[in-house]
Amino acid sequence: MCHAVLSSSSFWLLLQQVDEDLAAQTRAAGCRFCAGVLHRADYPRKPRGVRRQLLGEGYARRVSLCCAQDGCRRRHTPPSVRFLGRRVFLAAVVVLATALAQGLTGQRVAALREELGVSVRTLRRWQRWWREAFVATALWKSLRGQCLPVIAATSLPAGLLERCRGADAAGHLIGLLRWLAPLSCSSWTRAGC
Repeated sequence: MCHAVLSSSSFWLLLQQVDEDLAAQTRAAGCRFCAGVLHRADYPRKPRGVRRQLLGEGYARRVSLCCAQDGCRRRHTPPSVRFLGRRVFLAAVVVLATALAQGLTGQRVAALREELGVSVRTLRRWQRWWREAFVATALWKSLRGQCLPVIAATSLPAGLLERCRGADAAGHLIGLLRWLAPLSCSSWTRAGC
């Protein structure tokens, strides 16, 4: 499943389009501080975990907006399904690699390292993030109420991935990335979530 989804350039193009739509919604809402107009002010990214040829030019930039009003000029980073906060690995890679790493075996580690360039140390750090930091977020607290029976922290993110609706593996993954998109915004991290 992992290789088929992550090696599809159409999957990555679809995620880029979702991000553009989320950015358009944020831009249309205007500045949340002064109601000023938001202008595009993207910044560079060097995503890891997937061959650059599959991603296209759009993945070299993270969509960001900046208030045009003098005296405000605050940055507004819209939600993203491509990037998970400041992580250098793409969000889909973080989700799938961590889900596949549950029940970590030597063979799985070798496959993940070869296919995605993810070390054991990084996988363990991501597993800790799901079990400790993610379950402490306001986002998880709101999602948890929608997931009955309750998903154990030790089965994240695979348990969430199973709950997402989609016609295929890519659809399940996109559903989960949409759920996680608020975590890519600075407003969620500033609020201590």
